[in-house]
Amino acid sequence: MKLVLVLLLGVVMTFGITAGEVGSDCTFKGKKLAGKVQFVTSFPDFKVQIVDSFPDLKVKKVTSFPSDCGQWQEVTSFPDFKVQIVTSFPDFKVKYVDSFPGVP
Repeated sequence: MKLVLVLLLGVVMTFGITAGEVGSDCTFKGKKLAGKVQFVTSFPDFKVQIVDSFPDLKVKKVTSFPSDCGQWQEVTSFPDFKVQIVTSFPDFKVKYVDSFPGVP
């Protein structure tokens, strides 16, 4: 019984149960985290949790030219990626900012 618990704990520590880390190149799972984003309730590219502190990415909502890291333009069609807002088990955590978006 103790061996199973130790093995399970090792697996949890190895794979983690918290949000993932955004790369220093502003990518996650090979996708750049800048551009046109569509918020969906199913079949997202990423599950995101909105936080006030310790984000993996700082996001600034823009109305045009979302080319820099962390700049997101909300669209309803032809997105670069799709995001589902969740309250637990996110792929990564974001904080909305008015300036200096990007990887903290």
